[in-house]
Amino acid sequence: MKPQEFVGRIKQSAPAPVYLFLGPEMHRRRVCRRLLIEKHLPLESREEGFTRYDLEEIALIDVLDDALSLSLFAAKRLIWASSAEAALPKGALPDREELPAQAALRDYVNRPTPGVVIVFDSSRITYNAEDKSKMERLRKFYAAIPNVVEFHPYTEEEARKLAAEQAHRAGLQLGAAQLESLVESLGYDASRIVIEIEKLSCYAGGEATVSDEVIAALTPDARTATVFALVAALSRGDRGRSFELLQALVRDGEYLPLVLRSLSTQLRYALAAQEEGLRSASQVQNFFAKQGIAMWPSRAQQVHQLVTAFPQSRLEAAIQAVHEADKKLRDRSPDDRIVIEKLVLALT
Repeated sequence: MKPQEFVGRIKQSAPAPVYLFLGPEMHRRRVCRRLLIEKHLPLESREEGFTRYDLEEIALIDVLDDALSLSLFAAKRLIWASSAEAALPKGALPDREELPAQAALRDYVNRPTPGVVIVFDSSRITYNAEDKSKMERLRKFYAAIPNVVEFHPYTEEEARKLAAEQAHRAGLQLGAAQLESLVESLGYDASRIVIEIEKLSCYAGGEATVSDEVIAALTPDARTATVFALVAALSRGDRGRSFELLQALVRDGEYLPLVLRSLSTQLRYALAAQEEGLRSASQVQNFFAKQGIAMWPSRAQQVHQLVTAFPQSRLEAAIQAVHEADKKLRDRSPDDRIVIEKLVLALT
């Protein structure tokens, strides 16, 4: 089920005895956890009733043993078992036979302790293609749990909507370009969006308007102007300027995978604009607006600059090079900066 469905069920009825939380998204996960605590645990016994375990440090069977034990201090309990993926054995799971931990989990799900809710939480395995086999093994291991909540990352549109809602709630007047810049620079990460808007609200001190300079100063990764300048330098084939801008991003503590994501987005937009035969920045802006993609004039100009600088074959090769660099960043490379520097060399 989706987190929204979980929230609806919890508000209407008592929680299920056992849940499996899957996926890397943390903002909705925190919302669900907070609601579960408020709904299930009485305020006066909340501290005694909440127990946290890490399955990297304790066996799954020991968690179930604790759940089966009656508490002298709390009539209702919530047991949160994080790192659920750590309970999986090495190698393939047996097709027909159950492992002892699986059998114990199935027995508990069939006869849970009244008043006890267990959440097995796995946030490290993503929904990316690289983790597909790991996710399948995880689902198979916890197949006895019928209530599975999946926390997919926010889409770009969902992240923009969240940012607008958070800004409105905080009383901040952020323009469409400011919101887009902030959301993109934070990698569409909902948790980081909430935190950064809260920081902006505290700094504003009741003032509704926030300048671009304040956003750049308070948000460590909100340096899209430098990222866009890097994209422009790459489009010109200016290797020296590209390395200067990369050095500036590294010096300012920019998270390089986000730089790569911004570059990938620009290249994909440029390829789409080229395939549509768009011949001006205004045409680029109007085309993407019809697709539901917010794009302000300066960014449309940058996309158009890429269209004019890169022939289609070079754009496709650049996108492929970015894809290969992204895979290397996910490996145990010696340094993310080396990967990006090699990409700059390849594109210039």
